[in-house]
Amino acid sequence: MKMIISASKVIEDLKIGDSINTDGVCLTVTEFSHTTFIVDLMPETTLRSTFSKVKAGSKVNLERALRLSDRLGGHIVSGHIDGTGLIEKIRKDENAVRFTIASGENILRYIVEKGSIAIDGISLTVINVDRNTFEVSIIPHTQTETTLLTKKTGVSVNIECDIIGKYVEKLASKKGEKFSLNFLADNGFV
Repeated sequence: MKMIISASKVIEDLKIGDSINTDGVCLTVTEFSHTTFIVDLMPETTLRSTFSKVKAGSKVNLERALRLSDRLGGHIVSGHIDGTGLIEKIRKDENAVRFTIASGENILRYIVEKGSIAIDGISLTVINVDRNTFEVSIIPHTQTETTLLTKKTGVSVNIECDIIGKYVEKLASKKGEKFSLNFLADNGFV
C-alpha cells in the first residue's frame, strides 16, 4: 500500500530515501513534490500500527529523523513502534489534558512511571502505570502542535516504548538469568 501525505515543513531539503516519523512509525520517502511525499507501507507496518484504520484526510504527526549534531530534547525514538493501545479516558487537568491508554502485557512490561513513551510519535512522560493501562499528560504546547487532542476515547494509537528497557531485558536474557529486581541490584542498576 502507498500513502500520500500533504506537508510543508518536513519537505524542506527532503531527499528520496529520507525517513519521516509518521504518527510514530519510521517511513521511507519514495517520491515527493513541493506539497506531498509518498511512502510505501509493507504488511508488517499496517499489522502493527494504526495505519490499517487511517482514512484519507486524516491528520498525522510528522517529524524528520534526528541528526547526530542536533540537541536531544525528548527520549530516543526510533520510529519502530512496539504496537498499539486504546484510549480509555481523556480528562482535563487544569492546563493539561490526561490520557489513559490501555494496552497488552507486551507493551506494559516496558513502561515505568516517570519513564518515557512515544504515543503516535509524540515523546511523553508516563504519569502512572498499572496492570492494564498507563497515563500521560500533555501541556498546552503539545495540545496545539500535535494531533493527540483530535483523538477520542476508543481510538487506537501507536506506541513505542523506551528502547533502553528492551535492550536491558534482551541482554539479561542472553546471560540465562531471569530479569528481575534482584538481577538489577546484583548488577548495580538499583
